[in-house]
Amino acid sequence: MDSYYYDAGAAAFIGIIVLISFIVGIAGYVLGSLFLMKIFDKAGVQGKWRAWVPVYNTMIFFKLGDLSPWLVLYGLGGTILLSWIGIGAIFSIALAVLSLLAAWRIGLKLQKDAVWVVLYFFLAIVWLGINAFDKSRWNPNIVPASWASNGFLGDRTVWDGIPVQPSGAAPQGYGAAPQGYAPPAPQGYAPPAPQGYAPPAPQGYAPPAQPGYAAPAAPSTGAPVPPASPSTPPAPPAAPPAAPTTPPAPPAAPPAAPTTPPADPTQPPA
Repeated sequence: MDSYYYDAGAAAFIGIIVLISFIVGIAGYVLGSLFLMKIFDKAGVQGKWRAWVPVYNTMIFFKLGDLSPWLVLYGLGGTILLSWIGIGAIFSIALAVLSLLAAWRIGLKLQKDAVWVVLYFFLAIVWLGINAFDKSRWNPNIVPASWASNGFLGDRTVWDGIPVQPSGAAPQGYGAAPQGYAPPAPQGYAPPAPQGYAPPAPQGYAPPAQPGYAAPAAPSTGAPVPPASPSTPPAPPAAPPAAPTTPPAPPAAPPAAPTTPPADPTQPPA
């Protein structure tokens, strides 16, 4: 009888421990997902649901930390599949170290010093809560990670809705203006031309010669030289005489015919 009560008490105690662990695990998962959602929002990740999907949210965390998100699957797969031969713990430790590296890079982008990764190592949930709700802003323009050019560790993925993080070495001419860009000159300002430099004249244009100036003759080559064109054009012909403004007078009228016929000399006078 005593052993029965002992076994029942042990089973009840184990059940309480399992229940408490389950509740703590659920609460920790909810808080962690909530904090990740806030951090993802600062980083410009679209879709708050991404922070609530198990494993996938850790992959996004790695991606924001300049690490390949596929490392999460490699670590989990190695831990689960190789635990039966005793080397699964190695993958679990490697995944924890990579998680520290991702947290370090994310902390730098959230304006945190590298020493903050110590807090993540001991109390990851507190680290997530501070970075989620403080006034820090996301700044991806930091020095690329030393492993960025590594094909295994560096991030090479492009996922829709997740900003691409800068990777690789600094571009050629780092610190200079982007290629093909020139800052606008102040209004009314023209940069001086280099000394001894004259811009070429437009094609087909010749500046007018100055009065009294003659260009030096070309060196003699033995070929006939065409006559020089006259410098003054010929005068135009004189204008034709103006047409008369008054028409000529008409000829005089002919003499009027006699109204009385002349007398017949053969007839006697009256």
